[in-house]
Amino acid sequence: MTGIISGFDIMQALSDKVKLLDEANRQFFKRGEAYAKAEHDYRIALAEKMTIERANGTPATLLGDICRGDRAIAKLKMERDIAEVVYKSAGEAINNYKLQIRVLDAQISREYNS
Repeated sequence: MTGIISGFDIMQALSDKVKLLDEANRQFFKRGEAYAKAEHDYRIALAEKMTIERANGTPATLLGDICRGDRAIAKLKMERDIAEVVYKSAGEAINNYKLQIRVLDAQISREYNS
């Protein structure tokens, strides 16, 4: 077998990709939950900080900048942004596996239709 992939190898590769796709779908859900939780935590903390600052007499025009500049709030926003990137990368992995599966499926079709 020099450079030729057997039908069994292609079927095994397809099976492996389907397993990877299944796991990527599970991870996508978990990462989506983590992203939603990070968004929730950030928004709640920001609202609480804004309420405190407003009660302390901070002008409304400065609230957003002052509150988002708070170390704890900025850290939550960074964690939210990281969770978003991780979530989106899981979605890209799913698309990648689906493409690989389509390529293998086309290869199988060509092999069995020839």
